[in-house]
Amino acid sequence: MLRLGFAWSTSSTTTKHIAQARLFTGSLLRKDTPHTLHNSRFSGPPQAPQVGRKSVLASTKLSWDSFRSSGAVFFSMASGSDGPGRLKTPKHTNRLSKEKSSYLLQHAHNPVDWYPWGQEAFDKARSEDKPIFLSVGYSTCHWCHVMERESFEDEEIGKILSENFVCIKVDREERPDVDKVYMTFVQATSGGGGWPMSVWLTPHLKPFIGGTYFPPRDSGRRPGLKTVLLRIISQWQSNRETLESSGERVLEALRKGTEISASPGETLPSSPDVANRCYQQLAHSYEEEYGGFREAPKFPSPVNLMFLMSFWAVNRASSEGAEALQMALHTLRMMALGGIHDHVAQGFHRYSTDTSWHVPHFEKMLYDQGQLAVAYITAYQVSGERLFADVARDVLLYVSRDLSDKSGGFYSAEDADSFPTVESTEKREGAFCVWTAGEIRELLPDIVEGTTGGATQADIFMHHYGVKEQGNVDPAQDPHGELQGQNVLIVRYSVELTAAHFGISVDRLSNLLSDARTKLAEVRRARPPPHLDTKMLASWNGLMLSGFARVGAVLGDKALLERAERAACFLREHLWDEEGQRILHSCYRGDNMEVEQVASPIAGFLDDYAFVVCGLLDLFEATQRVRWLQWAEELQLRQDQLFWDSQGSGYFCSDPSDPTLLLALKQDQDGAEPSANSVSAMNLLRLSHLTGRQDWTQRSQQLLTAFSDRLLKVPIALPDMVRSVMAQHYTLKQIVICGPSDTEDTASLISCVNSLFLPHKVLMLADGNTEGFLYKRLPILSTLVPQDGKATAYVCENFACALPVTCPQELRRLLLE
Repeated sequence: MLRLGFAWSTSSTTTKHIAQARLFTGSLLRKDTPHTLHNSRFSGPPQAPQVGRKSVLASTKLSWDSFRSSGAVFFSMASGSDGPGRLKTPKHTNRLSKEKSSYLLQHAHNPVDWYPWGQEAFDKARSEDKPIFLSVGYSTCHWCHVMERESFEDEEIGKILSENFVCIKVDREERPDVDKVYMTFVQATSGGGGWPMSVWLTPHLKPFIGGTYFPPRDSGRRPGLKTVLLRIISQWQSNRETLESSGERVLEALRKGTEISASPGETLPSSPDVANRCYQQLAHSYEEEYGGFREAPKFPSPVNLMFLMSFWAVNRASSEGAEALQMALHTLRMMALGGIHDHVAQGFHRYSTDTSWHVPHFEKMLYDQGQLAVAYITAYQVSGERLFADVARDVLLYVSRDLSDKSGGFYSAEDADSFPTVESTEKREGAFCVWTAGEIRELLPDIVEGTTGGATQADIFMHHYGVKEQGNVDPAQDPHGELQGQNVLIVRYSVELTAAHFGISVDRLSNLLSDARTKLAEVRRARPPPHLDTKMLASWNGLMLSGFARVGAVLGDKALLERAERAACFLREHLWDEEGQRILHSCYRGDNMEVEQVASPIAGFLDDYAFVVCGLLDLFEATQRVRWLQWAEELQLRQDQLFWDSQGSGYFCSDPSDPTLLLALKQDQDGAEPSANSVSAMNLLRLSHLTGRQDWTQRSQQLLTAFSDRLLKVPIALPDMVRSVMAQHYTLKQIVICGPSDTEDTASLISCVNSLFLPHKVLMLADGNTEGFLYKRLPILSTLVPQDGKATAYVCENFACALPVTCPQELRRLLLE
């Protein structure tokens, strides 16, 4: 698994205390040789390397492949069970059986006295004066499954844990606030991090030892969990003061090292400088042959791609702008052709284990689908290539079919492991979606008349998708031998080349390939489905809301926009606490397929507010229904009250007044998901121009200033925030369409705007209702009227408008000037 570097810029004092903690950890848990507690063989969504900070990736001699998680993809909605015939009466049941989280429920029958994160566990630790064992993971994490099976189902280890520790199990997706705090500690003291995460705490929640995956017993120079537990028990009894003081020193160093704030008199960093440096850093890490950034493993990184297309939009005439666009489009094109893209059941897998996007980690995450839908439809806007629009639709088809709840919400993820057959007792990587050559020949036996050499449909399909008789997976990408003889579909030739090779027309080839994929999909439906995590998160639903709204607007697809509105209604109905005026972080699909909530709902975090506000703004611009703008404004006001740092500017990730969280953090990296501060900077700017609240423009500037050191030195760490810096510099255009909402000429002007990628704009409809929300907030709208009885467009900057236009072609020219 990819080992993470530090998650902050460290001062010399910080480094000294962290180094001391590492030495202490190593000496405490050393087996026969100096071996630190950190263990690289972990899973979970690997994070992109931390940029501009110390990284241990270069120093490790273990390859990525030896860390890889297993995986499989899913086509139909998974049940989440182990399949027919595998259910048995459990020997043990602990209090996790009362939880809603899929991950916690996976541990409900361990011989471990697990507690969920909460006061009951804290009180027990303090009353019995026991250390806490905190284990953090998530339901689709391969190595979390391994540690659960190897260690937490082990009777001896369960007894040691239950008698000597208060054991707390946390779903990182359910409690990202807890995960961030203790992952920061683990990264600092071990040089890496990942899931499952294992941390030992004092009864007052202060960490003193941390690591990731542990095998149950010693393996070579790697200490097993039993050894680690016995040594911690011994040290807790004989050397407790040293344990506690070491952990306290690291925490104090982290408090200082993770602080992000604006210095007095500091100003917003220069947009051209920051953007150019970000472009240069991305260009330096770009891999030219297959696209993407750095060598394997390769991540989709939508934040990088969106920055590059935004950079091109303001540098169209320069060679740098052209190069930025080429990097983005080539990467998106190669991903679409690669095995990371599910050619049978649509959607994208989590990441590629190789350079060519061929062999993926087969897990599918909702947050990837939402961001990639936006990236692909943006690529279509800038290039006009139909491929990109088709892939955007493809992603939304997958989400609509396999990740959608009848309530309108979206599920979190599909697992990376599944049973190869109904009779199987062990899950295997790729079992749900890989193919042998024999399976494909049996499924597609018909000879296609008129082809060169009398080829069968299987011959054509196998040629186009790189299927080989012995399998097409390099053994280096399959360390456990689970993909031996199997094929991961990857497009090897263009349809023109494949059609020419077999002497048929492109149209006929396309129909043959489509028919073959349909047949393969039917076979996959009959395979045992992988686990589906039916937890629904406000934050990830917000990202997916943006995907449906943006794609629906660009393609003028009413069905996609209706699906987006259903998602917004779901958020309002199930994840908004009207009485408490707060977003709720999560809800769950119950046994009766109804939406359920835990007894004490988890209050929303910064990500929840920022991503939902962004989704609502995208939905407002796509539908021009003011109710979504009004709710976005309401949520932004609440976000400001809950998370804004009035001293240093910027937003805290979670409620800074929560006494159980030892660090008040501000995420300073756009990774698998954009930082909520990055998204908020743009949200504030958009809201300011849509509501006339100038204070939100100033707040956006203050936020960006707080991150100025990071933006100036390593902007590649925050490409989404760099886009907000650019938006401040270029100012947002206000595009106002005056006319009735239901006329063809109004629709034509709106369609013209939506066809273009305009990263620095807001779009609004002035329908003549002077008593409406927009007219009251923006008095200038009353002065903008249709010309000659036709729908009319006004393009304004800083509330000064260009001459009105009524022709879509004139509007296009005006917007591209």
